[in-house]
Amino acid sequence: MKKFINPLDQRINIIRYIGDKVTEKGGTINFHISDITRLNGEADEILSHSLIEELEKRGEIIFARPLTMGGGYDDVNLSLEGWKIYETEKRGMVAGNYGFIAMQFNDSELETFVQDVVKPTVEKTGFSLVDVRDVARAGIIDNIIRNQIRAARFVIADLTHDNNGAYWEAGYAEGLGKPVIYICEKAKFEEKRTHFDTNHCTTVLWSRDNDDGFSKELTATLRLSLEEMDDQL
Repeated sequence: MKKFINPLDQRINIIRYIGDKVTEKGGTINFHISDITRLNGEADEILSHSLIEELEKRGEIIFARPLTMGGGYDDVNLSLEGWKIYETEKRGMVAGNYGFIAMQFNDSELETFVQDVVKPTVEKTGFSLVDVRDVARAGIIDNIIRNQIRAARFVIADLTHDNNGAYWEAGYAEGLGKPVIYICEKAKFEEKRTHFDTNHCTTVLWSRDNDDGFSKELTATLRLSLEEMDDQL
């Protein structure tokens, strides 16, 4: 089943895509509508065309209209307003309506816990929660992860396995000023703690015999973190 990406997040994805490609090439670019649909989770082509047209009307992107109906866009660039949005997003100051979870994969207990408890808890606060597998697409995985964290409202990092990737992703989010909520399996934390750079940070502990308690604490921690971030903006 395709995962729906709302138009506001699709807008940021398109602006980021154009800005990255123009910066890499050093000039205007051409792309086909299929590039955009893949970028946005196999989005509907008609809706993608409409969104691109809307971005042009808003003065955020510039392009030469195609001579045919083949779905191509020629000489595409960002306007000055588009570049302003691009640079703001690049610094992590544009936040979508989702959180990103950094975690160890291929642990059945953890993955079941995230699916059954963590994601539903986050959804009750009005946000979705994604990991890199939910947004997998063509491209260098490191860049995809950076883009997803840059556009996320917050990051949840599970440190149960002391996974290097989870630590890196949490650190990248911290560097961007994103709220980062650390979670860890209770027995592991009590026995071995986590890395000394994080073990003094608020960490929501989980165990499968107290899902409700974890859910309540995560909700409170997430809401407080987001309120503090909003007060700083």
